[in-house]
Amino acid sequence: MSEVKMPWAENTGGIPLYLEYFDGSMADALERAKDRWPDYFALDFLNNTTTYAQLWDEVDECARALKTLGVRPGDCVSVILPNCPQAVIAFYAINMIGGIASMIHPLSAEKEIEILLNTSNSVMAITFDQIYPKFERIRDNTGVVNIILTSIKDMLNYHTKAAYMLMTGRKVPKVPDDAKVIFWKDFLKLAGACYSNYRMARSGSDPAAILYSGGTTGTTKGIVLTNYNLNALAAHIKATHPNFLPGDRMLAALPLFHGFGLGVCIHAMLYSGGCCVLVPRFTAKSTLKLMDRKLINFAAGVPTLFEAILELPNTDRIDLSNLKGVFSGGDSLSIDLKKRFDEFLHTHWAAISVREGYGATETVSACCLTPAHMAKEGSIGIPFPDTYIKIVLPDTDQELPYGETGEILISGPAVMKEYIGNPEETARALRLHDDGRIWLYTGDLGYMDEDGFLFFKGRSKRMIISSGYNIYPGQIENVLDAHEKVKSSCVIGIPDPYKMHKAKAFVVLNESVPEDQNTRAELIAYCRKNVARYAVPAEIEFRSELPKTLIGKIDYRKLEREEEARRQAGDD
Repeated sequence: MSEVKMPWAENTGGIPLYLEYFDGSMADALERAKDRWPDYFALDFLNNTTTYAQLWDEVDECARALKTLGVRPGDCVSVILPNCPQAVIAFYAINMIGGIASMIHPLSAEKEIEILLNTSNSVMAITFDQIYPKFERIRDNTGVVNIILTSIKDMLNYHTKAAYMLMTGRKVPKVPDDAKVIFWKDFLKLAGACYSNYRMARSGSDPAAILYSGGTTGTTKGIVLTNYNLNALAAHIKATHPNFLPGDRMLAALPLFHGFGLGVCIHAMLYSGGCCVLVPRFTAKSTLKLMDRKLINFAAGVPTLFEAILELPNTDRIDLSNLKGVFSGGDSLSIDLKKRFDEFLHTHWAAISVREGYGATETVSACCLTPAHMAKEGSIGIPFPDTYIKIVLPDTDQELPYGETGEILISGPAVMKEYIGNPEETARALRLHDDGRIWLYTGDLGYMDEDGFLFFKGRSKRMIISSGYNIYPGQIENVLDAHEKVKSSCVIGIPDPYKMHKAKAFVVLNESVPEDQNTRAELIAYCRKNVARYAVPAEIEFRSELPKTLIGKIDYRKLEREEEARRQAGDD
């Protein structure tokens, strides 16, 4: 067994290289936090606060209701909610009874929801009234037995509920009287029929959550994460932020279906006594206002958010002096944007700078982070404790010298268990090396310098990141190619001043189909029904044919080069 190189060992700034990890369930970890800080605030949602003791009681009640409805250990329950207390309660309640929480984006198209429900073999779905019509059309195509329906107003006090109904609630379509659903409050009443044998003893190695990612072919992959994976990430976040104190407030605006939002903004905080300020829907303006008025201590975001904040007018009186940490992930943070946002922080009385991280959904979220005490321009940091990164010749185990670009490999306690129901993809992604470690092949390109700092150079996989969301071209192509008017298609990413990147589709139509605006609008509407809103192509260009490689595949790289040449010609 060969030794793994650790050039970053001297640059951690006192952060330990190794930690001990809690080997119980996430619900057990929450109970530990409740016992230590019962009266601390765990959640803050639209000015409604919940203490750790109250949250634990609500999780326990939800767990008993789930048990009454027959959810068994190992069953999957899909949670399709925005950032609200019900989502957090359901997540830990599912864990408490030994189930697996399948976290799905609430803005997913109905066909996507159907696919993900079936991918996880979910027996139940917990969602909210605004998207119920999607379920009405697909539920018979799934194995879901019960749908639990909640609303934002279910967790509001009298005054905030009245404001919600006046501003937003009245716009929500009424759920039909004969809908085959169980409403949240009626669901919780079922807890009264269960008094014992609902808490299941689970270990760190047991599967706990499923998050989703797409493959280069457009095939959705369910990433199975264990209790140990999420507890390890929580320990990493605590260890790499020694200035964190129980009671500190984290802005939880990143969605719970994303590892960054679920792992860093929720579980890491509740693991350590922090307060999650839940934001169900956010804009740059509302985010900055919350950071000011809610005395936020920690905030995480994607580069698009930071760029949008910089463009806001009338921010002179914003006070960010309470910030202890701001973190960027989900996409590359340009050197220029980091400099400009650091300046914004400093002119608004924050004593910190943005710290950039890197990771993958297969590692829950971040696996490395820029140290607080030193940074290198353009670097995405050094590995977390017990986490190893090496650079290899792509798709091999041949390690490359420092400074040479290759594929980024990760090994550590946060690396996923598997892709659900997909042993071939699992074997391709997780490989045992001669050093005795299992390494995750990320498909990302980068290099490491002699001090152990990682530099991200690009993605070898075909993936577009738009406002922090992953868009998989193959997935959109599969949808477009299924349309009766489309012969073939190819999707690439093009620059966008706000979203960083957006999807553009090149489409070859079937014979006699007009290449006009009506056809373009029809295809856009079709995409909106079948892919998530953020993945709908921003542009569609009709072509008589698409370029091919020597072996007959559509040459998407040539289309990328053509777009780049067109932009440069326009700039000139």
